[in-house]
Amino acid sequence: MTHRILVVEDDQDIGDLLEESLTRAGNEVLRARDGQRALQLVDDGLDLVILDIMMPGMSGIEICEQIRTYSNVPILFLTAKSSTLDKTEGLLAGGDDYMTKPFSEEELHARVIAQLRRYKIYKEKKDSGDTFLVGGKLKVNEHFNEVSKEGKQLKLSDLEYRILKLLMSKRSKIFSAQNIYESVWEQPYFYCSNNTVMVHIRKLRAKIEDDPAHPVYILTEWGRGYRFGTP
Repeated sequence: MTHRILVVEDDQDIGDLLEESLTRAGNEVLRARDGQRALQLVDDGLDLVILDIMMPGMSGIEICEQIRTYSNVPILFLTAKSSTLDKTEGLLAGGDDYMTKPFSEEELHARVIAQLRRYKIYKEKKDSGDTFLVGGKLKVNEHFNEVSKEGKQLKLSDLEYRILKLLMSKRSKIFSAQNIYESVWEQPYFYCSNNTVMVHIRKLRAKIEDDPAHPVYILTEWGRGYRFGTP
């Protein structure tokens, strides 16, 4: 199956390398070298965006934030920065994963495949019958990303939605960061993955809690993980 992938990279050599590798794997690759062109190319037929953070003019972070106002397409950040703070900033902006330069072709394809698989499942479930999980003021569609609170729609990223659905589906269970990462990201857990989970929990709380500093839905069990609590 051919997937449409947008590569947003101002470095010609890296852009060419990505296009060649992804095309060889059977994908259709679109290219953009600035934010304005990237935003013009994002539509419902796109399956993945590979987005460099260090872009001229509009940064990758800003491009990601604008895309997230109208699209849930997976976004894989490509960055020369490797600090935890830089990676956290990308995830908070709405990115789904990140890859640090230099990267191997094997790592590129592994991360691309993981994002495409998740997005394919998401789109397939949108067409299935609706069933819901309800907890307190929250109502979650079990088949695709539709979450409401007191009847008002909440805009969650695909990863935030998957975390919430996981916790709500087994309310008596405490999920460790490793449980959550391996279930939601569907990738092997490493120590640095803990920060990725924490960032997304923080973002999720900001969207569903009345007071994120004193959560009642996503509860922390210190030293053990997280669980869903119904107020």
